Amino acid sequence: MRRDYFELDVTGVDWVDEGGEPSKPNVVIEFTGDVDDLRDHLTDNDGELLDAGETDATFRLTDDVEERGASGVVAVTNRITGDFVLELNEDAEDVFTFIRAARRYGEATDDDEGRYRVEIRVDGEELVVYDKSTFLVYSRDGDLLRGDSLIPSGIEL
Repeated sequence: MRRDYFELDVTGVDWVDEGGEPSKPNVVIEFTGDVDDLRDHLTDNDGELLDAGETDATFRLTDDVEERGASGVVAVTNRITGDFVLELNEDAEDVFTFIRAARRYGEATDDDEGRYRVEIRVDGEELVVYDKSTFLVYSRDGDLLRGDSLIPSGIEL
C-alpha cells in the first residue's frame, strides 16, 4: 500500500512542552485506499483482526537524527510475520514530541492499558484501536536508538 494513502494526526501531546496535566497521546491514522487491502494486512491467518500484542509500532529515520528537518517512516508491522501493515512519512521532531509525551504519561500514571493509543480509521470509522506501550526508533542505518525509543521498564530487546 502506498504511503500517501495514510494520514496521521496526533493529539494529547501539547501538554508536554506547556507543562500541563498529562494525558494519553492519541494517534489517528486515516486510510484512503482500498479497505479490503488494508483489512487483509490487518488480519491473521484465521481472518481475525490483529490485536495490539500482535503489532509493533516503529519509526525509521531516513536522515541523520541530528539533521535539521530530519524525517523518517512510521510503520506498523505484524509482530508474528514481520510484514508491514502500513507505512507513512513523518517529521522526526513530531515523532520525538509524541514519544516524550507517551514516556511522561507513562511515568505520571499507572495506566496498565498502555502509554499511547492508536486508531486506524477508514472514512472516519474506526477499524482497529490499539493501546500500546512500546515504540521503537531506528537510525537510518537500522540501529535501534534505545534512548529515543519508548521501551517500558522490564522489557528486554
